Formats: sequence, C-alpha cells, structure tokens
Amino acid sequence: MAAINTDLDFEFLPYVRAYKNGHVERLMGTESVPPGTDPETEVSSKDITNIIPGTEVYVRIYLPKLKANNQKLPLLVYFHGEAFFLFTPSTSHYHNYLNALVAKSQVIAVSVHYRRAPEHPLPIAYEDSWAALQWVTSHSNCDGPEPLLNEHADFDHVFLAGDGAGGNIVHNLAMAAGNPDAGVNVEIMGIVLVDPYFWGSDPIESDKLDPEGKERAERLWPLVCPSCPSNDDPWINPVGEGAPSLVELGCRRVLIFVAEKDILKDRGRLYFQVLGRSGWMGMVEIHEADEMGHCFHFWDLNGEKAKERTRRMVNFFN
Repeated sequence: MAAINTDLDFEFLPYVRAYKNGHVERLMGTESVPPGTDPETEVSSKDITNIIPGTEVYVRIYLPKLKANNQKLPLLVYFHGEAFFLFTPSTSHYHNYLNALVAKSQVIAVSVHYRRAPEHPLPIAYEDSWAALQWVTSHSNCDGPEPLLNEHADFDHVFLAGDGAGGNIVHNLAMAAGNPDAGVNVEIMGIVLVDPYFWGSDPIESDKLDPEGKERAERLWPLVCPSCPSNDDPWINPVGEGAPSLVELGCRRVLIFVAEKDILKDRGRLYFQVLGRSGWMGMVEIHEADEMGHCFHFWDLNGEKAKERTRRMVNFFN
C-alpha cells in the first residue's frame, strides 16, 4: 500500500495526507469508543446506522438517567468539528463530552456523523447533516423508527449545537431551516456555535495576530470545498458581501462561544454583531473565554473555564 500512495495530492498537517490515487491518510483522531452506559455519569448511548442508506452516516444517541419512564427531555442535535476532515461521534473526547453535557443538562442528544472531506467534499457534509436532522425530526409525532426519540424527545424544545466546523454546519442548517419551504416540521428553539469556523478574504483583528494561523485558515476552505473555493462563499463567510441576510436565521435564540487565543475569535464576534443588527427577531449572546484557545474545553472538562461553558449551555437548554 505504501508503495502506491507516494504520489501526494496535498497534505494539511497535522490532520491529513491525500494521495492522487484517492487514498486518504488521517493522522489523528482515528480511535473509536463504543456506545454503552457511562459509569461516571450514568448516561447511556447507542448508535443508529443507515441514516442515509449506503453511506457511513450514523448518529449516536445519548440518554441521561431518567426520573420517570415517560420523561420528556429537551432535544439536542450535535455536530462535531475539526476542519471537516477528522473525528466522529465515537472519538473519545466527543463521546466523553457528550456524556458530561447530557448528564448536566438533562437533554437527550443526537450526535451526528457526516461524511468528511477530502473523499467527500462539501457540500456533502451539509447534505448529510440536513438528512440526519430530518431523520431526527421524523420522530416529532412519536412514530419514527427509533423508540428513544419517540418516547423521550420533547420536540417543542429542539436545539442544534456544534464546534468549529460543526458550528459552521449548525449555522448553515439554521439558515436552511429559516426557509418556510425547507420541510423541517419542527421549530428550532436555539443554536449554539462553539468557536465556529467562519472566514473571509478581508482580514480582521485576530487574523493579524497569527500570520501562520491565517495562512492555514485561508488554505483550508478550498481543500474541503473545491466546488466553491472562495473564502467569501456564504457557506464560510455568512456576513460577507452577497451572503443571505442573517434575518433569515431559522431559530429563536443563538449562543456563541469564542476563545481569546483562537484565530477564529473575531469572526465569531463579527457574526454576533451582524446578527444583532440584521433585523432578526431572536435573542443572541456571546461569551469569551480569556487566555484559552480553540475548543479548549474538550481537553479539560473539569477546568473552571470549561465548566463555565457547560454551565452557560445548560442554562440555554433549560
């Protein structure tokens, strides 16, 4: 195998190497944790495959310890991040995080795995995520294919959340859901964007502080979305010239997290500002973690600043 994979197409270190014969070598995040009952939180999880027949798209459902057999819980649909290249719901830090978040917030969560670039360039991840959301909402009348969602999901309290690339997905799903003809048969109460991956060709303050990070960010989008490679495409720059107005965002509330040492910080702040003055009729808030970097909370769930992110998210869901 090594002998036939030497003709390199591109590499984006430390994430992936892609070869011209189609082989992709993922350099991190390939470990997998099975579903089950977490002994520390007592949260149980299970995987559902065949969300889109013939693809690798699946969801992992998380259920906290119930107080009553017929208990209804707010529903969280979560989309993992990492540059559209890496990770799945079964990656250890995502699995551990969802266990902790579900236990603290008392929600039922559906963690979505979408097909990843470069084998499956955008917009495939958006399409997969939309299909997964429609699969979830097919349970809103308590007659869907998965009993846990029929029995325990409160479809009057639906939230979407994601980090990094997953935050980008959540924004784009909410924009699609704002179209009355989109076919989403539930109302999205709120979305959470955690260190969301937005970009644009016009530099802003945080770009100037990290020239190397700026170069990486500018290079990333054309690799994951070769059909629309401009860093000002509305998928990646939702506040750029020609992007649809954020007044169309299809939810009632937005919670944004940014981190001081994250190069994406000011993109998240700009989104907050533009949304606030767009005429959108919902409520938006933003919180910044001082002295912290991109998605720091995954690596220290018990740190005070990670716990503060969780506390704010728990309040948002409840």
